[in-house]
Amino acid sequence: MNKSRPKHLALHKIKLPLSGYVSILHRVSGAILFLALPVLLLLLDQSLRSIETYTNLTEYLSNPLLKLALFGLMWAFLHHFCAGLRYLAIDLHLLPDLASARAASMWVLVVSLALTVVLGAKLW
Repeated sequence: MNKSRPKHLALHKIKLPLSGYVSILHRVSGAILFLALPVLLLLLDQSLRSIETYTNLTEYLSNPLLKLALFGLMWAFLHHFCAGLRYLAIDLHLLPDLASARAASMWVLVVSLALTVVLGAKLW
């Protein structure tokens, strides 16, 4: 028996398949959306309170850094949504084999990034 096992797992040397990265990004985007929910609800409240608070909010959100943060939140939502549809398709056995599940993970990344760019360009 070989007793020279490594003491620590080298995570940077592990090669994940694309579906592994989609899974990790799905969890990260869900956490981002969960943590941003109070701020987004506050923004919604301020936009609906009165016309003065709405105009103040639009001036405040014209800052490019805040637009970039909202752009990141939009990516998080779209990626979480697309990956959730992929997992739902896997659970419903619509992606029965490994090749179709791997292709779907590629489509999750492509579609979520494309939708983010299109909607971000429209809303910027």
